[in-house]
Amino acid sequence: MPGAPRRFGTLVRPSETGASVSERLVVLYFLVGLHVLVSFAMLGLVLLHSGKGGGLSDMFGGGMGAAAQGSTVVEKNLDRLTVVTAVIFTFTTLGLGLMMSTPT
Repeated sequence: MPGAPRRFGTLVRPSETGASVSERLVVLYFLVGLHVLVSFAMLGLVLLHSGKGGGLSDMFGGGMGAAAQGSTVVEKNLDRLTVVTAVIFTFTTLGLGLMMSTPT
């Protein structure tokens, strides 16, 4: 079809897919904002984890001793939240990389 966007190894221009420049800018600004928020959330969550010497989680009642560390519900939920945040961070990084590599 002459009007269909090209695929299979050729770049699809935004004008061929129907996305205008302003729509791309809105998505780009949203992804950048989300990426910044997730970056700060990951920074805080990683600092909350207790390491060998305790960490910041001791300030919030996480310091229980070496025998019980990592087995509490709080530590498990902190691990899950950190993994979810890392996955979101990965997808926003990939999305921003793809948007920045595509010509406008």
